[in-house]
Amino acid sequence: MKHLAAYLLCGLGGNTDPSADDIKAVLSSVGIDADEERLDKLIEELKGKDLQELIAEGSSKLASVPSGGSGGGSAAAPAAGGGAAAAAAEEEKPAEKEEEKEESDEDMGFGLFD
Repeated sequence: MKHLAAYLLCGLGGNTDPSADDIKAVLSSVGIDADEERLDKLIEELKGKDLQELIAEGSSKLASVPSGGSGGGSAAAPAAGGGAAAAAAEEEKPAEKEEEKEESDEDMGFGLFD
């Protein structure tokens, strides 16, 4: 992802066909070493392609991916009848466990931005 982000930054800066050296320069400016194999693969895959077209194509693909959400659960609840309350109680239990995991991360002595 860091290589792609650097490639896109070069594109935003006006360089429509960034080279490996251009991407390495962007990455090294923030203290990141480039992975030669991944960088070569990225440049090979994107060579000669328009960034705006790729972004538009990717956005249309993402729009068709179902993202879940609370809408699906409400349709099933009326069909379940009296079992809906039990299902809601079961859904609340995993959420509590997830919160406990997040709290245990804080006890490790470091954070995301340390």
